[in-house]
Amino acid sequence: MNKNMDSNAKLSFLERFGYGVGDYAGNLVYSAISAFLLVYYTNVIGASAAAAASIIAVSKIFDGISDLIMGYIIDHTHSKWGKARPWIARLCVPLAVCTVLMFSVPTSFVGTAQLVYMFLTYNLVSTIFYTGINVPYATMNGLMTTNQYERGLLGNFRMLLATAGTMTINTVVLKMTAAFGGGNPYSQQGWTLTFIVLMAVFVVLNLFMFATCKERVVEKTEEGTQKEHISFVKGIKGLVNNKYWILLVICLFVMYFMMSCFYGSAVYFAQYKLGDANYFTPISNYLSIAQIATMFFTPFIMKKLSKRNTFLIGMIIASAGFILTGFGTSVMWVSAMSVIKGIGFGFGAATMFGMLQDAITFGEWQNGYGTAGMGNAASSFCMKVGSGFGTAALGWILQAGGFHAEAATQSAASLTAITWSFVWVPAITMIIAVICLVFFDLDRKYEKAVADLAVGKHKCDNE
Repeated sequence: MNKNMDSNAKLSFLERFGYGVGDYAGNLVYSAISAFLLVYYTNVIGASAAAAASIIAVSKIFDGISDLIMGYIIDHTHSKWGKARPWIARLCVPLAVCTVLMFSVPTSFVGTAQLVYMFLTYNLVSTIFYTGINVPYATMNGLMTTNQYERGLLGNFRMLLATAGTMTINTVVLKMTAAFGGGNPYSQQGWTLTFIVLMAVFVVLNLFMFATCKERVVEKTEEGTQKEHISFVKGIKGLVNNKYWILLVICLFVMYFMMSCFYGSAVYFAQYKLGDANYFTPISNYLSIAQIATMFFTPFIMKKLSKRNTFLIGMIIASAGFILTGFGTSVMWVSAMSVIKGIGFGFGAATMFGMLQDAITFGEWQNGYGTAGMGNAASSFCMKVGSGFGTAALGWILQAGGFHAEAATQSAASLTAITWSFVWVPAITMIIAVICLVFFDLDRKYEKAVADLAVGKHKCDNE
């Protein structure tokens, strides 16, 4: 059998790296939006912070819906390049152009015209074109191979290079805007030129990913039969009937909920509990460094213990890190617990997306039809909802505690609210993830499912 068409193929280092490069490129957009879009809106074009935040929040609704639509499109795409891969090449240039436009609000636009331009360009980027690339990119993991270990490695490469992309954006953007802006980091010219350069790199990296990766996993049907057209409703029904997909989606939801609540509260915890907002930097960096370092070892651990057990151990470690954080308030103690959390996060980041693809493959065997695009899209939708609810929960908890930003000293209730957001709510979410993973026993059934799918058989064929 041609290795390039072997659905259970072991992948080359180049293909694994090429896949990871796709998320490095994606984070040149995603991390720029997360870290700098609000800064650009307020500090460069002088937009209202409340109005800008409202535009982003409202657009999240459309963003989540577009995930489901894109998943449906992928499941009904048929081309010589596969189902998901062609969308990378088709949409990388439009996304790059719209990202430059998003960071180039015309100075002549004020008031309503400015807000309309912001709304339209943000949704062109995030709701349409970023979704149009990111959902196919996530789906590619499951279409490149059915090999469980290789899927784990692809997830590992993805998260390593995604973190590198985030660090790149956090390091270079303000330096580039200042250089292109004649020393002023908040000039319109500086931001436009910066994103022209970054988006040129983005296009090149996506085309590299497209060129180095291949789809090998195709749905097989009995000879002489036509492939069934799967409706949107039937696709959703197949996912809901899949126990393992549900368990993974709950894990992803609580993890993204946790990240929004935890990372959003970190500055408050550093300033009001530790006494100096500058402590935020070492606390965050210790966690990130520990996570990256851990991910260099996870491939060996996955091979020995399986992805599920690696993920489970990681969530137990992260849970312990959060719980123990609640028993100390020194910078050294909190930093040490950041390392513990980072190790747990490293285990989870390296395994969660590969396990999601395994769950989707099992669903195809169980239901008799595939929903790779819908499975990844609905998962992405739940992650975005989890992230949004995490941010909202942080605000609600702080409000309930009577937090006032203008107060130099916070009340006891306010400090308790900050601690709950930084420590106890994240701990509870990690425990929920642990419980879900305890019931994730797919390893006992996966090989049978893959073997049957390789010859066009499904569990329902015998029922």
